[in-house]
Amino acid sequence: MSLTIRRARPDEAGLVFSLVRELAEYEKLSHEVHASEADIADALFGTNSRLFCDIAEWNGEPAGFAVWFVNFSTFAGSHGIYLEDLFVRPALRGNGIGRALLMHLAKHCLANRWSRLQWAVLDWNAPSIAFYKSLGAELMDEWTICRVSGAALTALSEGAR
Repeated sequence: MSLTIRRARPDEAGLVFSLVRELAEYEKLSHEVHASEADIADALFGTNSRLFCDIAEWNGEPAGFAVWFVNFSTFAGSHGIYLEDLFVRPALRGNGIGRALLMHLAKHCLANRWSRLQWAVLDWNAPSIAFYKSLGAELMDEWTICRVSGAALTALSEGAR
């Protein structure tokens, strides 16, 4: 069995979008996918793109992906990676693919002298939480993710509440 990890190519926006939809289905969030294949293509490969995707292939076939972007910690005074999505197709889990994707990103951080790799996990996703803890990830329960979107984003931009 062979595993390779490589950067997604511009002709693979459809593959990336398909993996996004598979992830959303797994997380029971398909109703929240409003992106299109064209949106993904533009975000990954358009002018001034700031989003990256690494594809894991198992025996030459797409097995999973990591979608990430560079963030910055003012406290550390250093950049890092924020992992937006990590997904391994269910039939291929248990082969070390998720671990290999995270190792790949950790190496990328170290090669660039970036201070950290971080991501969020749904609180109900016990298998993923256990997996992340086994890799040495620290769950930061004292932090709460905040989001403003849709009508609330528009209202905030206009100074309304």
